[in-house]
Amino acid sequence: MVPLPRFWSSNGDTALPWVVVVAASFPWRSPRAAHLAGWTTMSSSRTLFPLSPPEPSSSGARRWLALVVICLAQLLVILDASVINVALPSAQLDLHLSDATRHWGVTSYLLALGALLLIGGRVADVIGRRRAFMIGLAGFAVCSVIGGLATSGALFFAMRAGQGASAALLAPAALSLLTLTFTEPAERGQAFGVYGAVSGVGVAFGMITGGVLTQYTSWRWCMFIAVPLALAAMAGARWLLPESRAEGRVRYDVPSVLMVTGGLACLMYTFTAGETEGWSAPLTCGTFAAAVALLVLFFRRQRHVRDPLLPLHLVAHRTRAAGLLAVGFGGLGITGVFLLLTFYFQQALGYSALACGMAYLPYTAGTIAGSSLSGRLLPRTGPRPLLTTGLLVAAAGLALLVRAGTHGSYWGGIAPALLIASLGVGSMFAAGSATALSGLAERDAGVAGAVFNCSIEISGALGTALLATVFAAAGGQRTAIGHTGLDGYHTAFATAAALLATGAFLANCLLRRAL
Repeated sequence: MVPLPRFWSSNGDTALPWVVVVAASFPWRSPRAAHLAGWTTMSSSRTLFPLSPPEPSSSGARRWLALVVICLAQLLVILDASVINVALPSAQLDLHLSDATRHWGVTSYLLALGALLLIGGRVADVIGRRRAFMIGLAGFAVCSVIGGLATSGALFFAMRAGQGASAALLAPAALSLLTLTFTEPAERGQAFGVYGAVSGVGVAFGMITGGVLTQYTSWRWCMFIAVPLALAAMAGARWLLPESRAEGRVRYDVPSVLMVTGGLACLMYTFTAGETEGWSAPLTCGTFAAAVALLVLFFRRQRHVRDPLLPLHLVAHRTRAAGLLAVGFGGLGITGVFLLLTFYFQQALGYSALACGMAYLPYTAGTIAGSSLSGRLLPRTGPRPLLTTGLLVAAAGLALLVRAGTHGSYWGGIAPALLIASLGVGSMFAAGSATALSGLAERDAGVAGAVFNCSIEISGALGTALLATVFAAAGGQRTAIGHTGLDGYHTAFATAAALLATGAFLANCLLRRAL
């Protein structure tokens, strides 16, 4: 057995300074960046609607208390994207999930969040942003309770999708409320800095929380933990957040939502069906054909509908396309690795759930350091070297994981690989976000921000499904009969590294022609 990573001091106290260092190193946004972020939080429609005046805010202290409520909601969204990762091995045993279907515990959340995020902002604009905020929190709480009590995989996956749908309404409403609450540029910059720091440490907090709850209580508490957070945010929102909504008529492109959601769901189910039924089985071929047909219809509709869900001119621009492509391949290669590493740590290396959660801390620290460094270099170097180098460095880190076995040292093998990969990912995401949102007219800033966030969530869902299929096909299913299944892990890690390297090549080609 590989020695467990040592995250405790000599007197047995947990090494909490790790979290303090990670939080302190997060790059705080400038007022200019906050202004851009403020635009990206508004309506995801192509035209930015005039806002009705928000309720008058009280003292400065009341505004900062409102920030606490908004950050609590953001923590909930980030937490639920990562907390279940560490708990999934226990949930798999309890709910009798197969290796081919267990990834839906993660991908159902990401798929619902990514596919519905574009329309979530429009719904919040119409019904009122505070109301949408509270509906999203209530939906989160209800789905968390039902999902925590689930006795079947189908119900568990459905409630994870419900959490994602709630987050798709909650996240844009929260950011809009933050923009409306803090109108002074200096205060807005500080507020977005705090908000960004919460997002930065949320993944690590989710991993550690998932480890603690799984080890000392049950995996079901990784679902229940959202309930007190949601109730506390709802109570604060009722008294502290202003209400506002868009004026004028807003169109909902429901057919486009159904097409893209159905197409992506069919595409991901193709991976599951291919592993369980065979790649030439009628079910596999049928779901793949349905995915292609729905996605083709979606893109054709975007060319002709009056208010498209995805304005195609945004992704036709070479520089923005390079940024979205880099972030998309980053999501394809990295998000699925998180899920596989959880099983690798707990099943192949014998880590406890708590040690598994703590093992991700070097990755979080590296991501924040890479993001900070990329932000400083971007004005000098431009996006091309940062995007391509970041993806290649991340690929090199994942390639080092291919050499990992069951008898090596965590600090001598796994931790350096995670740190190298995270430095590349942080650099790539920072440069990718700046590139994807560059050169925009104000009327397009909102939908461009929503498209950027959707590309992260959807590529993460697809990558998780793809790597889970690669893992099972390469021999990973042997873990069910007592073997470590290292061939499956190594093949999946190599596939993820190849995806990142491919993204670097394509982004470099696009930027070479655009710049």
